[in-house]
Amino acid sequence: MTIYYNSIIALGQQQSEYFKQRLVPFGEFVPFEGALRGVIEFFNMPMSNFRTGSDTQGLLISDTAKILPLICYEVAYPDLTRQHAKASDMLLTISNDAWFGASIGPLQHLQMAQMRALESGRWMLRATNNGISAIINPRGHIVERGGQFVHETLTGEIPLMKGATPWTR
Repeated sequence: MTIYYNSIIALGQQQSEYFKQRLVPFGEFVPFEGALRGVIEFFNMPMSNFRTGSDTQGLLISDTAKILPLICYEVAYPDLTRQHAKASDMLLTISNDAWFGASIGPLQHLQMAQMRALESGRWMLRATNNGISAIINPRGHIVERGGQFVHETLTGEIPLMKGATPWTR
């Protein structure tokens, strides 16, 4: 049996990887899989058998920064961010927001990312395939924002941050 992870890798002089820790039920895994898979066709969705990464993973290490990666809805979990935010220089979240369609989902997802930036006092890079990509400052304000359903590139400078906020303490 092949094991799949939803993951991010950093390539460069130093290489590191991160495996998603909080999977989306029915999207990335089937709860109670032994009982449900095969019962109804819905529970046999392709790519719904991902495994969780270890909760002791560290940060992504690039040539210049220590990056706290958050994949998709992991940005909705404040305690997951708090665990490693203090040791990071910046935050990164990547997401496939296609399944939201034209709903308010991508805007809510963006607001969650803004909150994690504010709580941790770190810059946040948010990259999505068709949602709303953004560069968010440590006060939770959007500095650069992409459009929804458009192919474009955002550019900006991200100062690396140190220290702790009351929230990360």
